[in-house]
Order: sequence, then C-alpha cells, then structure tokens
Amino acid sequence: MKPFIPKKLPVSNINWEALIPLIGTANRSLAYYDGILQGIVNPALLLAPLATQEAVLSSKIEGTQATLGDVLKFEAGEAPEGGERHKDIQEIMNYRRALAKAENVLKTKPFHLNLLKDVHRILLDSVRGANRAPGEFRRIQNWIGKPGTPVEQAEFIPPPPQMVMELLDNWEKYYHLNRPDPIVQLAVLHGQFEIIHPFLDGNGRIGRMILPLFLYEKKVLSRPMFYLSKHLETHRDEYVSRLKMLSAHEDGWDAWIAFFLRAVDEQAQENAKTVRKILELYAKLKEQVIEITHSQYAVPLLDQMFQRPIFQSTHMLNKKGMPSKPMVMTLLTQLKDAGILKVIREGRGRRAQILGLPSLLNVTEGRKIL
Repeated sequence: MKPFIPKKLPVSNINWEALIPLIGTANRSLAYYDGILQGIVNPALLLAPLATQEAVLSSKIEGTQATLGDVLKFEAGEAPEGGERHKDIQEIMNYRRALAKAENVLKTKPFHLNLLKDVHRILLDSVRGANRAPGEFRRIQNWIGKPGTPVEQAEFIPPPPQMVMELLDNWEKYYHLNRPDPIVQLAVLHGQFEIIHPFLDGNGRIGRMILPLFLYEKKVLSRPMFYLSKHLETHRDEYVSRLKMLSAHEDGWDAWIAFFLRAVDEQAQENAKTVRKILELYAKLKEQVIEITHSQYAVPLLDQMFQRPIFQSTHMLNKKGMPSKPMVMTLLTQLKDAGILKVIREGRGRRAQILGLPSLLNVTEGRKIL
C-alpha cells in the first residue's frame, strides 16, 4: 500500500441536491440546541459535567477506559485503581484543558495552525504519546492499523510527510472560506484532517475537538459546546468505515457528508434534551435546597455542586459566596440527610469526606451511575 494523496479542497463533486434534506434538518436541530444554550445565564457552570463527558467519550474512541465518574472522583482526591486508569484520566483532563485553551484563543483571534499545535501539545502533555512529537506536525511517515502492525499490513497510509504542510495550508484556507453550508464544510474539514493525519498521535481527538470550535467561530453556535463524540462512539464502526471510504471510493465524500449530517442532527437533538433536563434539575434542586437549608447560601452552594458534582467537603470552603466552615458543613449535612447528596468516601482523620450529586451525574450520563 502506498501513501494516499488527497485532492485539494474544496471538494468539487459534492451532490448538493441529494444532501439538501439532511442539511436542512441538521441546521434546524443545531439552531434549536443553540437557542437553549443562549437562554442559560452561565452555561459553562451549569453544563460543566457535559464538557467533561465529551472529553471522556472522545478519548474512549481512542481506547481509554476511564469514565466520567472516574475523572470527577480523581479531581475530588480519590485515587484510581491501577496505573492505566490514572493515565486514561490524565488524557481526558488534557483534552478538556486543550479545548478550553482553544476556546479562549478564539475569543480574540481566528483559528490558525499554530493553535492546532498548541492544543496538541496540551493533549499529549505527560501522557501516552508524550514522546510522539507533541505540538509538532509529523516529519516521518505514519500509518493506521492494529497495534504493532507493520506498514506493509497497514489499513491506511496518510500522505507522505513532505506533503503535510502543503495539505494543511490548503486545509486552513478552506477552514476560513465562506461555503454554501457550514456543517457540510465542517464534515469536509474533519474528513480531510483525518486523511492528512498531521500528527504522530492524537489525530482523532484533535479532529473531534475542531468540531465545536469551528461551529463557534462560524457563529453557528454561541458557545463551543457541541458534543458529537457520544454519537461517534456509539456508531464507531460506521464512523471509521465512512472515513476509510474517503480514500477508497470516488463517491466517498457524499456518503461521509451524509453520515456526518445525520450525526449532527441526532446529536444536536439529544444534546438539547440533556441540557433541558439539566436546567429542569437545577430549577428543582434550587427550590429543594432553599427549602431544606433556609439559607442565603443555598444557591451559591448549588452552583458549586453543579460545577463539581463530586467533591471533597473541604472544597466548598473559601469559594465565592460561601460562608464559614461550620456553616458549610451544616449545609452539606442537611443535604446528605435529605438524600440530595450521597457519600462516596467517608472522611477519616485529615482525609476529607467525598460527596456526590447523583441526580446531576445520572442526567448527564443518561443512566444511573451513582
């Protein structure tokens, strides 16, 4: 097998007429989802667990096993069992940091290739792949196959290294073009990025990270908070096969774009349902916490719990709007007794108690996990 050399963008033979129905439904679903986002006063706070779940699922596609609960428990001070799980958690936390870095940059600057290298450097910081040229586009040939597969048995061989910068320059120019439909444009960007495979490691995660960033920069979304990895992880086999078809068939782009549009449509609808459930839960818990505690600190405490739904009791001290330590402990005890909070780890000596907000975690995951 020889390295695959893709055609330059834009793709010239897209069957737009056949895609029009899918384009319409995908755009409507995204617009509806964004309407919900725009109605939230502080989406970064209320939807923090969703951002972590996206990092979990995008990393899971690449083989990590850590869960949302594992990450939140680790951040609360509960060490994971086994070194491999610890590495998985660090990769997930790196993903979240990289996405936050990119969002912050895009507030003042347009997307650029140096930003791509910056987020890649963060993604591979001190984890598996740290020796795979983090923050640098590849200068050697890579290939895709099962672990340990020699290049002769590769499933796909990306373009040769001497062509990477030329292809990326074309890719970046296409990113900034105004095309007939931004979601189709994003489908092409994601597919071409995976073909180029510009890094030695982390290409899949970086490629998925670009999705919300592009929609945010193109003002399709008011915040870069679109979580497609759940759909892609659920339909992993089709996701991979559609990407492979881009190099194997002349009509591969139409099939890939159709798959991508359906994915955006279905995931936007699911995201909207989840966000609505989180908002309904917040309103319900707000009433309950105020009634249980009769405290002026009830809402600030609830906000902190939504931002960090698994936490050490001492983490609530010295937070914005929080009272003295005795008062915080009294409030937490009241919420435990009422069944709103659940004890994950009992405190002992200097080791603080770890508590969880199960209702929020269960809504975020779409199933009971705590």
